[in-house]
Amino acid sequence: MKKASKPQWLKRPLGATRNWSSTRRVLLHYQVETICERALCPNRSECYACGVATLLLLGGECTRACSFCAVQPGTPAPPDDSEPDRVARTAEALGLKHVVLTSVTRDDLPDGGASHFVRTIRAVRRRMRGVSIEVLVPDFLGRRESILSVADARPDILAHNMETVRRLYPHVRPGAVYQRSLDLLRTAGELDNGMITKSGLMVGLGESRDELHETMRAVRDTGCDSITIGQYLRPSPAHLPVERYVPPAEFDRYALFARKLGFRHVASGPLVRSSYRGDEFLRSKGGNGDHEDQHNREAL
Repeated sequence: MKKASKPQWLKRPLGATRNWSSTRRVLLHYQVETICERALCPNRSECYACGVATLLLLGGECTRACSFCAVQPGTPAPPDDSEPDRVARTAEALGLKHVVLTSVTRDDLPDGGASHFVRTIRAVRRRMRGVSIEVLVPDFLGRRESILSVADARPDILAHNMETVRRLYPHVRPGAVYQRSLDLLRTAGELDNGMITKSGLMVGLGESRDELHETMRAVRDTGCDSITIGQYLRPSPAHLPVERYVPPAEFDRYALFARKLGFRHVASGPLVRSSYRGDEFLRSKGGNGDHEDQHNREAL
């Protein structure tokens, strides 16, 4: 069966290149990885041109092999003690106002890499006054003490992506557990420290509308404040195929459903990614979510 070609709404014009090369130079100088490149994010040219990037901790190889993800599985090197300071220097050199940190999954480490997140958050705060910090964390194999230690470092946003619906977890996220991810979000959501909690979902992997609604309800029931919904794009022929390209109007309906569930912050659109324009979630804190519609239009 012939697969449908990528629709027009997923085709992005080339962005300005004036700042792109300078962003790359900073990243290369400090030897800092980005998930933008490792995961082949479709927004990376735009973000680099704006001088922003999502910084990747703990190496470029992952201890899991999710069927949707371009990050290479393998045996990662031990944590580099110099990385927190290099990441902080990178954020400063780029002039970031909102720093987004994520990592590969490190099931080989006793705490899943939580202490490395903590050291990096503290290094950024020492070097940059007034900066906001978002962390997108793995599931830490369900270790409650790991998520609590990251939360205790007081990031402004703590995110963990569900990625897909319960039925597809064994196929899409081997090694991950649906309930374990919900429990992590619940642990973070129960903390009363002013931190925004956030999760992300992909569509186009074969999920039904009812299954997606069920997952959105489950995420909201954990106390999670924010949700992003975007189109899955196949990074290579070795990865899962796209089962369906979801039209923009359907993303609008998902956004409406999410707001009715009580999410305070919603970003839903074909090219929305979990950390794309993350600072907008902070700027709208306490608002009614109107910016998410604009976010959706701009992400197209």
